[in-house]
Amino acid sequence: MSDGELVGIVLVSHSAEVAASVAALAKGLAGGGVDVPVAPAGGTEGGGFGTSSELIAAAAASVDRGVGVAVLTDLGSAVLTVKALLAEGDELPDNTHLVDAPFVEGAIAAVVTASTGADLAAVEAAAAEAYTYRKV
Repeated sequence: MSDGELVGIVLVSHSAEVAASVAALAKGLAGGGVDVPVAPAGGTEGGGFGTSSELIAAAAASVDRGVGVAVLTDLGSAVLTVKALLAEGDELPDNTHLVDAPFVEGAIAAVVTASTGADLAAVEAAAAEAYTYRKV
């Protein structure tokens, strides 16, 4: 299977370092067999904390393979930024969905599921299911 058939994943954090680290962790835990298109979109263009519509749109375009893009966010204003982009209608690739999931666990579940060739609905469901993961 080529990465051209895989759902793309964008990880939006207020911190570039957090977004990049979670992307690396998720890809590492998914194994090396399939290269899931994952892009971090963290911080602002100037390297500060916050979110950037431009960075999110560029990340989504970079992972779009025509079968859907799942966007996971860390905190409230990241959600609002993605919702605003989705409302504009032409800033993000077609079939881009904001996924309600915990950031780290959801990202790992999304990337692992996408690596199997699952469709966008299955990737979203796996990420959302991460809310139920118990630690004790």
